[in-house]
Amino acid sequence: MVKIAVLGYGTVGSGVVEVIDRNHESINKRAGQDIEIKYVLDLRDFPGDPVENILVHDFDIILKDPEVKIIAEAMGGVEPAYTFTKSALLAGKSVCTSNKELVAAHGAELLEIAKEKKVNYLFEASVGGGIPIIRPLNSSLTADEITEITGILNGTTNYILTEMAEKGSAFDDVLKVAQDKGYAERNPEADVEGYDACRKIAILTSLVTGAQVDYQDIHTEGITKISDIDFKYAKELKASIKLLGMSKKVDGVFYSMVAPYMIGQNHPLIGVNGVFNGIFVHGNVLDDVMFYGRGAGKLPTASAVVSDIVDAVKHLNVNIMTIWERRKSSLGSFEECTNKFFVRMKDKGLDDDQMVTIKEAFGDVLYVKAPGVKDELAFITNPIKEEEFAEHLKKFDDVYSVIRVDF
Repeated sequence: MVKIAVLGYGTVGSGVVEVIDRNHESINKRAGQDIEIKYVLDLRDFPGDPVENILVHDFDIILKDPEVKIIAEAMGGVEPAYTFTKSALLAGKSVCTSNKELVAAHGAELLEIAKEKKVNYLFEASVGGGIPIIRPLNSSLTADEITEITGILNGTTNYILTEMAEKGSAFDDVLKVAQDKGYAERNPEADVEGYDACRKIAILTSLVTGAQVDYQDIHTEGITKISDIDFKYAKELKASIKLLGMSKKVDGVFYSMVAPYMIGQNHPLIGVNGVFNGIFVHGNVLDDVMFYGRGAGKLPTASAVVSDIVDAVKHLNVNIMTIWERRKSSLGSFEECTNKFFVRMKDKGLDDDQMVTIKEAFGDVLYVKAPGVKDELAFITNPIKEEEFAEHLKKFDDVYSVIRVDF
């Protein structure tokens, strides 16, 4: 029998307990041993809850118990999760986590400790929730040189953008509905400003490059500036607007960013809607691979954590090698990235100089009109470097919207 502890009895932690309880027989069969939850750690009390008898408030009880071989960390945030995780690994206990903030900040260091101690630090649930992506990158796609990972990595923002597209609603109205339904937090900043997706693409890029990618180095934009008017143009173009986290290898260098994109019908992520996530991977041998599913939620995320627990049970005292070194990966400069851009600005009517200036700045552009939208000029540029585009855009007043384009 292998005894485990769960740190945190919130959404994910309670989900881990529920999944193990619900599918106990099949999980044990896959693990090859019985798995028993000996402790649940939380600052709160849960009178009447089945975990009441195994609830503890002091992490040292778990740390000093030699029977506990595996810990499921579901606390979230960097501290005290980092201190607890590091202590557990140094004590020879494997740790499985859904904590993207911690993995993005300290993943390389914790993997190094796990390797030294012949235990495991597993984090499948940290990126795609219930979607398996870490394990395929680590073990199934090792024959490929990965040249691109692009994903819809946040279910909250994807739900908001889908509702705006389908119902023509304004951002603030859809955000309130998302909060009422529990898809968005009361403080949705991490989701809508792109920070959540940024940490996830940082983790994926670190795994692909084999070196530390700091999320602070990734250019990140959210969806708060996307309006219902933008979707009218997207509909006219038979396109959709998605928040994408991406890393692409160009001339041997990876370029990473998080930003809203207007994508066309041929894009592999065009059909990923609602709270679902999708991750597109391109390798130089396998070509294109897609991973799709519920990227968040109590049970999907908990399922991925339990999957890691089973893997840790199968590999007691054996480290599963993950190539992610502490040396820093050299990302290409964001300013050197090349994109096409959709631009909306005030139409100055009979001012012929406006179109002349547009042509001088961006060359030949594709002008776009949308039904019911007046007093605007909208166009799509040819591919241009980010730095050049930003410099040219300064020449224009009354710019309403800028969205990158991939079609």
